Amino acid sequence: MLNVALTGGIACGKSTVANMFVQKGAHLIDFDILSHEVQKPGRAAWEKVVGYFGESILFPDKKIDRMKLAAIVFSDEQKIAALNKIVHPYVFLEWHDHLEKIAYKEKNAIIIAAVPLLFEVNSQHLFDVNLLVFASEEQQLKRLIGRNKLSEAEAQKRIKSQMPIEQKAALADIVIDNKNSLSDTQKRVDEVWQLLKEMEQNPAMISRNKKS
Repeated sequence: MLNVALTGGIACGKSTVANMFVQKGAHLIDFDILSHEVQKPGRAAWEKVVGYFGESILFPDKKIDRMKLAAIVFSDEQKIAALNKIVHPYVFLEWHDHLEKIAYKEKNAIIIAAVPLLFEVNSQHLFDVNLLVFASEEQQLKRLIGRNKLSEAEAQKRIKSQMPIEQKAALADIVIDNKNSLSDTQKRVDEVWQLLKEMEQNPAMISRNKKS
């Protein structure tokens, strides 16, 4: 089994790259989906989030209004840190459960976890290898405005809430450039997939590709 993290800045194309790896045969664990799961009404993370932010963030059916919560946390560094501190421990517990289930069924699996805040929460040591999807900040801004229908100021807040993409790239073991065409990105994914398969078969290769 090879335990891989896939990260990047917001709107860098992590989902696109993750799907390319799935098509090659990888198993995907999406931390955004896990985050939604652990914040469902009645679960422990939901209770703590509501306890901290108040019931004003809830819809009538008690689900968390993510747009309302985002507007709060992306305007206040302390609040986004508080949210991450509440939610991430539960997300990592869910991830570990998924990891064990996949590994039980397929001992040679390559498991890719899409972890948006991998370096921000200092969790890179939990993985055999860390991949980063790279796009320029200008591209992030353009994609985020178009995708989430945000104003430029709102999009900038979200980008600035994360570690700068160049700083993340310096920490990553392998960088996948997503600045150009999809065919260029696919070509790079193909190269990285071959390397991951070799790492899974020969664990000694992991240390040779790992950032110190």
